[in-house]
Amino acid sequence: MSFTAEPMHARPRPQEQLERLFAGGWPEFIFHDQETRLHIGRVRELFADLELVLLDSDEPVAAGWAVPLCWNGEVDDLPAGYNDSLARALAAYDAGRTPDTHAVLAAQVHPDRQGTGLAAKLLTALCEDAARLGRTRVICPVRPTHKSRYPLAPIERYQTWTRPDGLPQDPWLRTHVRMGARVLAAAPRSQVIAGSVAEWESWTGMPLPDSGDYVIPDGLSTLRVDRDGDTGVYTEPNVWVRHR
Repeated sequence: MSFTAEPMHARPRPQEQLERLFAGGWPEFIFHDQETRLHIGRVRELFADLELVLLDSDEPVAAGWAVPLCWNGEVDDLPAGYNDSLARALAAYDAGRTPDTHAVLAAQVHPDRQGTGLAAKLLTALCEDAARLGRTRVICPVRPTHKSRYPLAPIERYQTWTRPDGLPQDPWLRTHVRMGARVLAAAPRSQVIAGSVAEWESWTGMPLPDSGDYVIPDGLSTLRVDRDGDTGVYTEPNVWVRHR
């Protein structure tokens, strides 16, 4: 079966197709990151051409997007994570700098097509797009698929867990490594999401009756709740990998 990749906004797409593609891909709380909201409008406007869709005939079966930024290739110069990548992409644009790095920030496979190898095809298309644009480096702040099973484990330890064959235990990290990517470093504060207790109860679908740390559905780390201050704070960890 052959697939084609094209910019998401190259032509109008039926809304029902996009709704099927993006159904259930991310936990609700991810959409309530205030720092992301500061940047995402300009990012989506300025870098709309970096959002790709993978097609089976005319049916979208996977999609992903990237931002262009400047990175010197050293671990200590990596963005702090997802949100810092947005900020650095905008900073490079505003300063008139020529970006040398493609940071792939999201990838989604149609729920009915997961586990069929489409994720690797999508990542390949995103890497090829970076090469077409003359960007010499491709990096990704990976959200490990199975980290939510181990929310108490520090991301620095989790990223080192391997199977007997030496590949990462986490399936999403394993997909990247099988493609030739290298694990670079943990991003323990890729996103920080804050909200009221009532908001967190709505986002997680669970009561939060007392102050303390909670394991939440699809959380890669725990949620810290302060009932007296009426706040909940969740820190999302990712893992930086490099494809090129």
